[in-house]
Amino acid sequence: MELVERIVAKGRVLAYIIRREMEPEKTMFLTPENLSFQAGFIVYPENSSIARHVHKPIDRHLTGTSEVLVVKKGRCEVDIFTDDKELAATRELRPGDVLLLIAGGHGFRVLENTVLLEIKQGPYTGLDEKERF
Repeated sequence: MELVERIVAKGRVLAYIIRREMEPEKTMFLTPENLSFQAGFIVYPENSSIARHVHKPIDRHLTGTSEVLVVKKGRCEVDIFTDDKELAATRELRPGDVLLLIAGGHGFRVLENTVLLEIKQGPYTGLDEKERF
């Protein structure tokens, strides 16, 4: 099993799965710099610090919604689909796994009681953002 798996179909990255066992020894980003949602590991040695800072307001124009799901408890299977709604991959997710959804569609089968932490771009405008298929 890959510790970081890119799900790609038709030359397009649809998702990243970051397994709980992934423990990098140095800073590394998993997503390219031009992606609208960035994910990576930043590694700091003991007794180091992160300088106080604020993020400057930058006007960004995004199309679509990226999501991050962290499996806190349980197990589920995710189906990842292309933009054309064709099944690209099915993977099982376990506690500690992280799923970064970039493009296409997705659906889940819950295999046992599951808790997912969802992080996504906002603001959320309601269910009219979703097309079910």
